[in-house]
Amino acid sequence: MDRFDHAFTALGQRINGLTPPERPASAPVALASLIDRVNAAKRLYQQGVRR
Repeated sequence: MDRFDHAFTALGQRINGLTPPERPASAPVALASLIDRVNAAKRLYQQGVRR
């Protein structure tokens, strides 16, 4: 192996040893809140039809 192969192998081993960052858990959204959002969007869409 030449210097490039050795460096490339070492880099690959370092990358494989890394652990991915953990994503923070998001709070669940209440179903009623989602329904309210959909209804509000529907009202806006229906108002926009009269253009």
